[in-house]
Amino acid sequence: MSFFLRWLFAFLLVALTYNPTPLNYVAWSISNWPAQMPLIALFGLLLLIGYIIYLRATLRSIGPFGMVLVLALVGALLWVLYDFGLLDLTNRTLSLWLGIFALSIVLGIGLSWSLVRRKLSGQADVDDVDE
Repeated sequence: MSFFLRWLFAFLLVALTYNPTPLNYVAWSISNWPAQMPLIALFGLLLLIGYIIYLRATLRSIGPFGMVLVLALVGALLWVLYDFGLLDLTNRTLSLWLGIFALSIVLGIGLSWSLVRRKLSGQADVDDVDE
Protein backbone atom coordinates (compact mmCIF):
# COMPACT_ATOMS: atom_id res chain seq x y z
CA MET A 1 0.00 0.00 0.00
CA SER A 2 2.86 2.39 0.71
CA PHE A 3 4.21 2.09 -2.86
CA PHE A 4 0.73 2.78 -4.22
CA LEU A 5 0.48 6.01 -2.19
CA ARG A 6 3.94 7.17 -3.28
CA TRP A 7 3.06 6.43 -6.89
CA LEU A 8 -0.35 8.15 -6.53
CA PHE A 9 1.26 11.33 -5.21
CA ALA A 10 3.82 11.21 -8.05
CA PHE A 11 0.99 10.77 -10.55
CA LEU A 12 -0.89 13.72 -9.05
CA LEU A 13 2.27 15.85 -9.11
CA VAL A 14 2.92 15.19 -12.80
CA ALA A 15 -0.77 15.37 -13.79
CA LEU A 16 -1.35 18.62 -11.91
CA THR A 17 1.60 20.16 -13.70
CA TYR A 18 0.40 19.23 -17.19
CA ASN A 19 -2.26 16.98 -18.64
CA PRO A 20 -4.45 17.05 -21.77
CA THR A 21 -7.39 18.64 -19.93
CA PRO A 22 -7.66 22.37 -19.20
CA LEU A 23 -7.30 21.56 -15.48
CA ASN A 24 -3.53 21.79 -15.09
CA TYR A 25 -0.97 24.26 -13.78
CA VAL A 26 0.55 25.12 -17.16
CA ALA A 27 -2.78 26.00 -18.84
CA TRP A 28 -4.05 27.83 -15.76
CA SER A 29 -0.89 29.90 -15.36
CA ILE A 30 -0.78 30.86 -19.05
CA SER A 31 -4.40 32.00 -19.09
CA ASN A 32 -4.27 33.83 -15.73
CA TRP A 33 -0.74 35.24 -15.63
CA PRO A 34 -1.53 38.96 -15.37
CA ALA A 35 -4.44 38.61 -12.95
CA GLN A 36 -3.14 35.94 -10.53
CA MET A 37 0.63 36.22 -10.55
CA PRO A 38 1.07 35.67 -6.77
CA LEU A 39 -1.05 32.49 -6.79
CA ILE A 40 0.77 31.22 -9.87
CA ALA A 41 4.10 31.78 -8.12
CA LEU A 42 2.88 30.07 -4.93
CA PHE A 43 1.53 26.99 -6.70
CA GLY A 44 4.58 26.86 -8.94
CA LEU A 45 6.83 26.82 -5.87
CA LEU A 46 4.71 24.07 -4.28
CA LEU A 47 5.03 21.97 -7.44
CA LEU A 48 8.77 22.70 -7.55
CA ILE A 49 9.16 21.50 -3.96
CA GLY A 50 7.31 18.30 -4.86
CA TYR A 51 9.56 17.71 -7.85
CA ILE A 52 12.69 18.38 -5.81
CA ILE A 53 11.61 15.86 -3.17
CA TYR A 54 10.76 13.18 -5.74
CA LEU A 55 13.71 13.78 -8.08
CA ARG A 56 16.26 13.95 -5.28
CA ALA A 57 14.99 10.71 -3.75
CA THR A 58 14.84 9.05 -7.17
CA LEU A 59 18.34 10.12 -8.16
CA ARG A 60 19.74 8.99 -4.80
CA SER A 61 18.02 5.62 -4.83
CA ILE A 62 18.12 4.41 -8.44
CA GLY A 63 20.21 7.10 -10.16
CA PRO A 64 19.96 8.28 -13.76
CA PHE A 65 20.71 4.81 -15.14
CA GLY A 66 17.93 3.30 -13.04
CA MET A 67 15.53 6.00 -14.22
CA VAL A 68 16.35 5.14 -17.83
CA LEU A 69 15.89 1.42 -17.10
CA VAL A 70 12.47 1.96 -15.51
CA LEU A 71 11.39 4.15 -18.45
CA ALA A 72 12.70 1.51 -20.86
CA LEU A 73 10.74 -1.18 -19.03
CA VAL A 74 7.53 0.87 -19.15
CA GLY A 75 8.21 1.66 -22.81
CA ALA A 76 8.74 -2.03 -23.62
CA LEU A 77 5.48 -2.89 -21.84
CA LEU A 78 3.63 -0.27 -23.90
CA TRP A 79 5.30 -1.59 -27.05
CA VAL A 80 4.07 -5.11 -26.28
CA LEU A 81 0.54 -3.83 -25.64
CA TYR A 82 0.66 -1.88 -28.92
CA ASP A 83 2.06 -4.86 -30.83
CA PHE A 84 -0.76 -7.11 -29.59
CA GLY A 85 -3.31 -4.50 -30.65
CA LEU A 86 -4.39 -3.72 -27.10
CA LEU A 87 -3.22 -0.10 -27.27
CA ASP A 88 -3.93 2.59 -29.86
CA LEU A 89 -1.22 5.27 -29.85
CA THR A 90 -2.84 7.45 -32.52
CA ASN A 91 -4.97 9.07 -29.80
CA ARG A 92 -2.93 12.10 -28.62
CA THR A 93 -4.81 12.36 -25.31
CA LEU A 94 -4.16 8.72 -24.44
CA SER A 95 -0.51 9.10 -25.39
CA LEU A 96 -0.13 12.08 -23.04
CA TRP A 97 -1.78 10.19 -20.18
CA LEU A 98 0.56 7.24 -20.85
CA GLY A 99 3.53 9.61 -20.66
CA ILE A 100 2.27 11.01 -17.37
CA PHE A 101 1.79 7.45 -16.11
CA ALA A 102 5.33 6.46 -17.19
CA LEU A 103 6.93 9.46 -15.48
CA SER A 104 4.94 8.85 -12.31
CA ILE A 105 6.04 5.20 -12.27
CA VAL A 106 9.69 6.31 -12.42
CA LEU A 107 9.17 8.78 -9.57
CA GLY A 108 7.14 6.32 -7.50
CA ILE A 109 9.74 3.57 -7.85
CA GLY A 110 12.52 6.05 -7.12
CA LEU A 111 10.89 7.17 -3.89
CA SER A 112 10.12 3.60 -2.82
CA TRP A 113 13.28 1.83 -3.95
CA SER A 114 15.22 2.11 -0.68
CA LEU A 115 12.31 0.49 1.14
CA VAL A 116 12.06 -2.29 -1.45
CA ARG A 117 15.81 -2.94 -1.31
CA ARG A 118 15.72 -3.07 2.50
CA LYS A 119 12.88 -5.62 2.44
CA LEU A 120 14.63 -7.76 -0.20
CA SER A 121 18.13 -7.68 1.25
CA GLY A 122 17.55 -6.92 4.93
CA GLN A 123 20.10 -4.11 4.73
CA ALA A 124 19.28 -0.48 5.47
CA ASP A 125 20.67 2.39 3.40
CA VAL A 126 22.52 5.10 5.26
CA ASP A 127 23.18 8.19 3.20
CA ASP A 128 24.22 10.77 5.76
CA VAL A 129 26.13 9.76 8.88
CA ASP A 130 26.96 12.24 11.64
CA GLU A 131 30.32 11.57 13.25
